[in-house]
Amino acid sequence: MVKNVPTSIKDQFLIEKRRNQMVKGAVTLFKAKGFHRTTTREIAEASGFSIGTLYEYIRKKEDVLFLVCDYIYERVKKRMGQVLDMEKKSVDCLSDAVHSYFRLMDEMQDEVLVMYQEVKALSRDAQEYVLQKERDMVHMLEVVIRNSLPYSIAEKDLKLVANNIFVHGQMWGFRRWLMQKEFTIEEYTEKQIDLLFQSLKISTVGDGGNTN
Repeated sequence: MVKNVPTSIKDQFLIEKRRNQMVKGAVTLFKAKGFHRTTTREIAEASGFSIGTLYEYIRKKEDVLFLVCDYIYERVKKRMGQVLDMEKKSVDCLSDAVHSYFRLMDEMQDEVLVMYQEVKALSRDAQEYVLQKERDMVHMLEVVIRNSLPYSIAEKDLKLVANNIFVHGQMWGFRRWLMQKEFTIEEYTEKQIDLLFQSLKISTVGDGGNTN
């Protein structure tokens, strides 16, 4: 549960269920109309319940956008945590991380697009919360990269590589009008991994992960 969004409901399972419904309904509306032109009544209808029920789980419309942002990063964190062994030192781990992250960005491209379009509507505190979530996700990639490389990497270079992976995953949705005409998600991912490994001067998976 997002602690920053109070609710009068005590059932945690119900809170998660209703808020997931809100996120899905809101994303569709925000994508079509934008945050400011969407009403809370429309969000309630798109979520499948009444306006009264909606206000049992949120205080104001901004809370719904906050939930959208939080939902995205919680899913990324959960997915990455499921596939990554943060202690394992292998090039395979880096490839697995990129594959998993890019697939999730493919699944959640509408949510990610809406979040970046509308995050400016959040309060300063909520924006900082979202930015911290993003920093946490990038840090997970930093750990994987450091563990995967057969050599030491400067801290600033590590951060740059991690941020490049993060942004390239999101680019699949941001520039889908172009990217998805040229590539499948699998092709796009493999191309990005090839470019990543070339820049890091490491062999492709299956070649032992040695430097070229």
